[in-house]
Amino acid sequence: MSEPLLAVQSLRVAYGASQVLFDIDAEVRPGEVIGLLGRNGMGKTTLIRSIIGLKSIQSGSVSFEGQQVHGSRPDTIARLGVAVVPEGRQIFPNLSVDEHLSAFANQRHARGQPWTPKAVYGLFPRLAERKNNMGNQLSGGEQQMLAIGRALVTNPKLLIFDEATEGLAPLIREEIWSCIERLRQAGQTLIVVDKYVSRLVRIADRHFVLEKGRVAWQGSSAELAADQGLWRRYLGV
Repeated sequence: MSEPLLAVQSLRVAYGASQVLFDIDAEVRPGEVIGLLGRNGMGKTTLIRSIIGLKSIQSGSVSFEGQQVHGSRPDTIARLGVAVVPEGRQIFPNLSVDEHLSAFANQRHARGQPWTPKAVYGLFPRLAERKNNMGNQLSGGEQQMLAIGRALVTNPKLLIFDEATEGLAPLIREEIWSCIERLRQAGQTLIVVDKYVSRLVRIADRHFVLEKGRVAWQGSSAELAADQGLWRRYLGV
């Protein structure tokens, strides 16, 4: 097996006196699609923030391509090849679609056909139609497409989706899932946080389920799909 692209070992994280993550161990290998699951408040976003340098850790380690990155600045980790589609989109209201994509475009880690603004417009034609619109002139679905495109043009080695389909209309949601499937087929390494487990098990290779800040279960999509009791116990579905 290939060496892990991302390795989290014995990770413990707290907010003040409140312990949030307890001894998290997880690995992501190149080309894998990983589902990060759990009910709200179980520590998923805190884990992501710890990986990308937005949250300090108490103990343990986070390594990317064998290099320890915990304690590094978020921009340093991003330059190593980690990108996130954040919960809530976080689009700049006073930048146009084209300015968003141009400002973040970087082919430092590109493989094969790089993601450029033109390639993003091919993936999401709706953005091409609105390339001169400001961020605050876009619908929620369009903002989500832009958040994905903004991450893609950095040509990341690891791309993290944090609730990318949350609050979207069904047709737009399916467009996002189609995008994730296309990225999987292209060999992009992904971590996907999403509540639509039935959709995620058709795409992901493996899953980690968090419960009260601990890894309560991990396994393949086939194992998860076969255990509906696990869904009810940990995912509330």
